[in-house]
Amino acid sequence: MTFQIRKTVLQIETTLIEGGKAAPAPLKLFSACAIVKNPWAGRGYVENLKPEIHAAAPVLGELLTSMIIEAVGSGEAVEAYGKSAVVGLDGEIEHASALIHTLRFGNHYRHAVGAKSYLAFCNTRGPANAPIMIPLMDKNDEGRRSHYLTIQTSIADAPAADEIVVALGASVGGRPHHRIGDRYQDLKDLGQDVSNPAGV
Repeated sequence: MTFQIRKTVLQIETTLIEGGKAAPAPLKLFSACAIVKNPWAGRGYVENLKPEIHAAAPVLGELLTSMIIEAVGSGEAVEAYGKSAVVGLDGEIEHASALIHTLRFGNHYRHAVGAKSYLAFCNTRGPANAPIMIPLMDKNDEGRRSHYLTIQTSIADAPAADEIVVALGASVGGRPHHRIGDRYQDLKDLGQDVSNPAGV
């Protein structure tokens, strides 16, 4: 299988003022995207996706992780992280999912940033310039709400109908004026345990 990456896109967003008030420290959001030829497009229904996953996912995981780490400066500096994929209109949601929901993709990023949390994710289908949503959470603490963030971006010419946009996101910092507490306080107030947050 020939695996094709058409181009990559790196974006850095810095928030200095939020709600009319200066941020105590700037919030920096990073996204790294790769636009790839959908290896299953035009082939009809493909039952076994593994060969293409094994060929493409490690390459994408290594590439996008290196883009994020180079932009941020170090894996240690990354505080929140996430992943996303948008498949073009000739593909299935399963095709977007296939390239990001595998340890062959995500473990590159987890290891590079020293993470314990799972990678928050989004997988959608859309045309060129479709929204690319990358949800983020604290890399080590899933209940830290200050780092529940979403990067929203788009690429004017991607995904084409036979392409997939694969993305990683990162934050340095949380929401500038975080004031909604965290899930641990909620659990305490509700008299519930962290290991059984729904109380069932």
